Amino acid sequence: TPEQAQQVAAPLRAVVAELLGDDAARATRILYGGSVKSGNIAGFLREPDVDGALVGGASLDVQEFSAIARFRSHVGV
Repeated sequence: TPEQAQQVAAPLRAVVAELLGDDAARATRILYGGSVKSGNIAGFLREPDVDGALVGGASLDVQEFSAIARFRSHVGV
């Protein structure tokens, strides 16, 4: 779930901040590596510490992949 992704991403960012500083933590992009599709991508990217996602099988469907790529124009993220 998006909440679980955030529960993992936040401590990762905190470790980067502790080891390398706040600037490095802000500059580090943390990607969700599970399954995303057009119906759930916005939920993941609304989380403050999830900066992107890896698109797997959905990338094989042009319509689905296009919807994922355009999601920002449809939601307030």
